[in-house]
Amino acid sequence: MTAEPRTNESRVIRVHPGDNVAIVVGQGGLPRGTQLDDGVALVSDIPQGHKVALADIAEGERILRYNEVIGTALSAIPRGGHVNENNVRLPIPPKLDELPLATRKAPVVEPLEGYTFEGFRNPDGSVGTRNVLGITTSVQCVAGTVDHVVAKIKRELLPRFPNVDDVVGLNHSYGCGVAIGAPAAIVPIRTLRNLALNPNFGGEVMVIGLGCEKLQPSTLIEDRPVKIFERSEDAATGSANDDANVLSLQHESFEGFGEMVDGIMAMAERHLERLNRRRRETCPVSELTVGMQCGGSDAFSGVTANPAVGFATDLIVRAGGSVMFSEVTEVRDAIHLLTPRAVDEEVARALIEQMAWYDDYLAQGQADRSANPSPGNKKGGLSNIVEKALGSVIKSGNSPIVDVIGPGERLRKRGLTFAATPASDFICGTLQAAAGMNLQVFTTGRGTPYNLAMTPVIKVSTNSTLGRRWHDLIDLDAGRIATGEASIEDIGWELFEMILEVASGRHQVAADRLGLYNDLVLFNPAPVT
Repeated sequence: MTAEPRTNESRVIRVHPGDNVAIVVGQGGLPRGTQLDDGVALVSDIPQGHKVALADIAEGERILRYNEVIGTALSAIPRGGHVNENNVRLPIPPKLDELPLATRKAPVVEPLEGYTFEGFRNPDGSVGTRNVLGITTSVQCVAGTVDHVVAKIKRELLPRFPNVDDVVGLNHSYGCGVAIGAPAAIVPIRTLRNLALNPNFGGEVMVIGLGCEKLQPSTLIEDRPVKIFERSEDAATGSANDDANVLSLQHESFEGFGEMVDGIMAMAERHLERLNRRRRETCPVSELTVGMQCGGSDAFSGVTANPAVGFATDLIVRAGGSVMFSEVTEVRDAIHLLTPRAVDEEVARALIEQMAWYDDYLAQGQADRSANPSPGNKKGGLSNIVEKALGSVIKSGNSPIVDVIGPGERLRKRGLTFAATPASDFICGTLQAAAGMNLQVFTTGRGTPYNLAMTPVIKVSTNSTLGRRWHDLIDLDAGRIATGEASIEDIGWELFEMILEVASGRHQVAADRLGLYNDLVLFNPAPVT
């Protein structure tokens, strides 16, 4: 990345010497007539983050950013002109049957040793960064009841168990009125199963069902014995329900809503007692599973926050940890940069299979890749999905891709994994949580209060304008890279160290301090009946 500054106010960033566009850095953009250090004079006002043509670009000529083609000019663009979605034609995507497979030799790097965090060890060998009681549901019908009970547990029970961080209701819109036997139904079903296995729950997840739903509660905990809670004279104090993990509201032992609530409270108390016995222990970074995601992206994403995240990704991998990156539609147009990095041809073909599956999924919905980016992305300077994808994949750093998992599947290997998900922030976060992440890093250029109750989310701003304006919502300002105040390596190390502090419970992320949390959202490509 090269910068051509006179002052931060008139600075532009040209990512590669071969690029014929650069992006404007300064807050408020640059007015017509501004002269850049290379002699380019702006022929129009150009907003912050938007592209300026560094040379005359003829109609049909390629537009280069990251030394990659992000499109062709719909009409002639003069030197100093504004390059945006209105004068850039979307190029065709890379052909999936012509991609290089596992052709890049993995870089030789020194292992990163001596870094640890304080986590909660689980019986299955995983490690949590939080100690949370999860209450999942088998059907949306019981969501209101779970919300009611979670608030009651937090108010009446949680203060008695100081070693438990939180109680989280895993509500969703699935479970009934769906084609549960359809092949694609495996996606939401395995997502819900694997959410219950997230390391931050410590194996103490409760399942609340209605009773008549298609998705029976027992389906969600097939990996462990199902023990149904029944209301009885000794339910509150006896041992009959000590190990209960499922409660159905329609069970004949309950007389009225009050007894249902009492039953859930009694069951929760026993789970909280077990969670409260847990303590943080010193764990190596190899026990971290970090999800990398971006949302509300802008043109700075690919030159500040995402490269810094990629640097931190490589540090985690060097330390033996696990990192996943996702968002199929924000990978598809840069897939030619990823298949060479696969550890072998099998992993490269798995990447291609996920791209092809999603191409077909979009075609069935009569949509195409131009549906991404969003209006906010375009306002932030991203002209199309190609430019967005090229900036998005930089979060994956430089490490070899060791595995590919489908939507809702669990992580299988340490190292860098592509976890296939839609680009929707909420769906991606839900699927990464199901894959087993115990912490997430989220980059944003436009700003979002997005957060998850079950895992800490570190938010990184791509530009300092947002970092200053959202000072109490952003955890780390990577915009300092654009202004020359810090390097990608500086911010990458700062993020890595923050990850360890947050994972250890010593640092609280901004959205947690404010109590802001998003609902989980399932990806359901199957029919709804």
